[in-house]
Amino acid sequence: MATTPKIPAEIEAGIQNFKAEDLKHAETAEKNPLPSPEVVQQERQELQRRESIETFDKDKLKKTETIEKTVLPDPQVINQERTIHNIEEFDKTKLKHAETEEKNPLPDKATIEQEKRASQSS
Repeated sequence: MATTPKIPAEIEAGIQNFKAEDLKHAETAEKNPLPSPEVVQQERQELQRRESIETFDKDKLKKTETIEKTVLPDPQVINQERTIHNIEEFDKTKLKHAETEEKNPLPDKATIEQEKRASQSS
C-alpha cells in the first residue's frame, strides 16, 4: 500500500478553490528545431572536406628533398648577446673606490630667517 505525501493545508485549499477562468490567455509560439538549409549545406561541405582528407591517396604525392638553410643572426642580436656576456663576465675588483660627496641644496636656517624678514617687511 503506497502512502501519498501530506500536502500542507494552505496548498490543498488553494488546489480545491482553483478556478480555470482566472487564468490569462497565452499565445504559444512553435519553434522549428530543424536547421536551416544553409546550415545543412555547410555541414555537408564540412563532411565532404573531412572525407576527402581521410580518403586521400598518399601515393599521388611527389617525393621532395628539403634543403635547410642556416640563417645567421642579425647584428642587433649579436650585439645584445655580447652585452649580456660582458655584463656576466664583468670583474668588480677592477673598479676604483670613489668617495661620494653629499651636497645639501637646501638653505640653512639663517638664510630662511633672512628671507622671512624680507618678505614681512615688504
